[in-house]
Amino acid sequence: IVQGTHTETMMCSLGTMPTGRLIGSHAHAACPVHSMVVTRQVAAAARRKAIPTSNNGHNPEDDKKKLAMDDLLATLTGKYGKSALIRLGDQPAEKWECIHSGCLSLDVALGGGYPVGRVIEVYGPESSGKTTLALHAIAEVQKAGGKAVLIDAEHALNRPYTEKLGVVIDDLYLIQPDTGEQALDSCDEMARSGLFQLIVVDSVSALLPRAELEGDVGQQQMAGQARLISGAMRKIIGSASKGKCTVIFINQLRYKVGMIYGNPEVTSGGQALKYYSSVRIDVRKKEVLKNGDTAIGIKVRAKVVKNKVFPPLREATFDLLFASGIDELGGLVDAAEMSGAITRKGAWYYFGERRLGQGRDNAVEYVRADSALQKEVEESTRQTLNTSPELLAATSEEHDDPDPEGEQPADDFDAPL
Repeated sequence: IVQGTHTETMMCSLGTMPTGRLIGSHAHAACPVHSMVVTRQVAAAARRKAIPTSNNGHNPEDDKKKLAMDDLLATLTGKYGKSALIRLGDQPAEKWECIHSGCLSLDVALGGGYPVGRVIEVYGPESSGKTTLALHAIAEVQKAGGKAVLIDAEHALNRPYTEKLGVVIDDLYLIQPDTGEQALDSCDEMARSGLFQLIVVDSVSALLPRAELEGDVGQQQMAGQARLISGAMRKIIGSASKGKCTVIFINQLRYKVGMIYGNPEVTSGGQALKYYSSVRIDVRKKEVLKNGDTAIGIKVRAKVVKNKVFPPLREATFDLLFASGIDELGGLVDAAEMSGAITRKGAWYYFGERRLGQGRDNAVEYVRADSALQKEVEESTRQTLNTSPELLAATSEEHDDPDPEGEQPADDFDAPL
């Protein structure tokens, strides 16, 4: 076989071929001439199949890719459902829904409230108002017509105090689990059902692994609670998002042994919860409020150390009264003063040209007595803080590192309130 000038390379004599009968692909492989011819034929076929671009700039190959993508979408949808693979641009832009916390200044620091369908962690020292904060969130959900569940792992719910905070006991569902597995499995099932808008777990530290329950007191269970929380969170985050259910985990603080430098505080339950949480709130008691010599409440500082839906590291301060929980009007006056809706001249408080009273307590009582004034002050404060939320971005001077584990803040989103 001779092609062009490549006579020597394109010629194969019978003497150079192996003896014996050559059949099919064995004969093709034994003949170098046939291999080169096949190679050239394949290249020519590929050139003939090349699709040229039309004059208007449209490439027909794009149509084939689009058909292939549609086939892939149909295949994945048939196997895993409609949400298996979606084009984000085809989905309508969703506005973040929030659950009010019961305190205006904390709502502003959070970006509107607790985000729906996310995991929230509230941690801090003892008697700092963590459970009260969660019960106020339950009350706000009930006011909006939703349903809430309290998983009381500590078995320490105070029913009269819960009613004082505005929680409707008849509409509150309660679980007092024996083991951590029972609590977290129930949480996952209820979040997936879509029947509940809020689940509160009080607390992570009280979740008892079944192996520890069945073992002897003092028996070492290496990282049993951490493994329990880590495995459960992988399920709960998806269930909460699909069921549009907010899950609030209350956590306690522990101290690292032998810590010399840095902050020795650490939250219990391992590292998983702080990674899976969209919002983490550090709650601290600043001072005790007294009426004469009688303690009537505490002043609480809540700092948002992590926030995936709003700029983090914002802070709110509010009064927590032992008889009625969060002082909403006190928080409203404080937030209004921060925003400039209420001004202070000396010891006197003013709303516009209207004088409210001398001293904060008198101003709060004046606003409390006029419901129309309350609404007007709240609307003015929310409008101002929506346009200038940086007014509440003050950092704490008492705690250099409020996050017990030295967590870095989340990405700085510029999301509107």
